[in-house]
Amino acid sequence: MSIYVLAFLIGVIAGLRTLTAPAVVSWAARLGWVHLENTWLAFLGAPVTPYIVSVLAIGELIHDKLPKTPSRKTPAPFAARIVMGALCGGALGAASGALPGGLVAGALGAVAGTLGGYEARIRAGKAIAKDFPIALIEDAIAIGGALWIVSRLS
Repeated sequence: MSIYVLAFLIGVIAGLRTLTAPAVVSWAARLGWVHLENTWLAFLGAPVTPYIVSVLAIGELIHDKLPKTPSRKTPAPFAARIVMGALCGGALGAASGALPGGLVAGALGAVAGTLGGYEARIRAGKAIAKDFPIALIEDAIAIGGALWIVSRLS
């Protein structure tokens, strides 16, 4: 599968859950599935990074279920998703010598994931009149999807 497709898809994951993508990419770098040595993204594979980002990702998964959590389409969450999508797409691209394309594909994927994920969650939530189960399904898609994406690299 093309590295640009994978970078776009990891961006989609960042659009669904901002910190799930960097948590999984960080673990992939730490475990040697994604080779970021000698790149400016090598910090993702540092010994402590996967643990820190994973704790933050778990916090996001919890926070997402709270009633006062702002929409992912408001400026700050939307921007964070684009930045994380670009970072993670760039990491996948850098591992294959395609950093600039990975950055762009990841950012575009994050926009698609943010807007598409929002619409899907709103529509599904209205269809069953409950948001919580839909949020859990979105969590599972984000985690499973991210793991699937990085597994294509090894």
